[in-house]
Amino acid sequence: MASIIDGKAIAQQVLEEVTRDVATFKTETRITPGLCVVLVGDDPASRVYVGHKEHMCREAGMHSVVDRQPASLPEDELLRIVSRHCMDPLIHGIIIQMPLPKHIDTQRVIQSLDPLKDVDGLHASNLGNLMLGRECFVPCTPLGVIEMFKRSNISPRGKHAVIVGRSPLVGKSLANLLMLKDKWGSATTTVVHSETPDPKTFTLQADILIAAIGVPEYIKPDWVRPGAVIVDVGINQIPDSTRKTGVRLVGDVCREAYKKASAYTPVPGGVGPLTVSMLMRNTLVAARRSVALLASRGRLHP
Repeated sequence: MASIIDGKAIAQQVLEEVTRDVATFKTETRITPGLCVVLVGDDPASRVYVGHKEHMCREAGMHSVVDRQPASLPEDELLRIVSRHCMDPLIHGIIIQMPLPKHIDTQRVIQSLDPLKDVDGLHASNLGNLMLGRECFVPCTPLGVIEMFKRSNISPRGKHAVIVGRSPLVGKSLANLLMLKDKWGSATTTVVHSETPDPKTFTLQADILIAAIGVPEYIKPDWVRPGAVIVDVGINQIPDSTRKTGVRLVGDVCREAYKKASAYTPVPGGVGPLTVSMLMRNTLVAARRSVALLASRGRLHP
């Protein structure tokens, strides 16, 4: 029988550790780690996500700022706002909540971030350093997947990992993590995407199958090798008249396919909760690096 990788429980463990470390950091430095989320527009899902991040910041003992702006905000004004937060010494981590309105160039905004405050790990400097195996901020969802492997004692070393999806936020970043030469990398990694002919040929070879394509129940049972580890990153809503809300959450993997796995992450309760916990950890790391940088320049005064 397939075992469930309980992402919710692991996320809670990480949050408790971060909360303890934040308390110690504040005692030692008299500095409170600060996270700023810039939210442009009124996307309902984004409002929920941002509210959850605010709550987690408070739980961890961090300073939280949510900069809410109208959907009509001009791009140049958004760039000025981001620049202001980058220069704010009370803010150690900044994320731009996606999606941005269509009139705004998302990449231009992301590349305007200070890489040392880019706790989502999407600046070109961080993505490039990730590929080189150098110190950087790693996007939170791939970081959460690796954390799951560590705490579930699932080593990718020498395994064939197949990732379905090639977004910078998940697929590409996770592929680079899994190729790093360490205990929690060293996998033979294949990335399947929308232009891959016969993707089933590749998913059937996977010892570790990671679905991050954003298509509800895309991976069918006959796409899964018996005994594979399934990591279902997708969170999708589909109609369900039996629910009060009229919808239910499903992953990118058909639930029947889970039965063929040796272990799997459920949806909900799998990868999702860990993403925010890893964001809290990244923010604490950003604060530590900021303190270390100030100390090296002789500008930190207790």
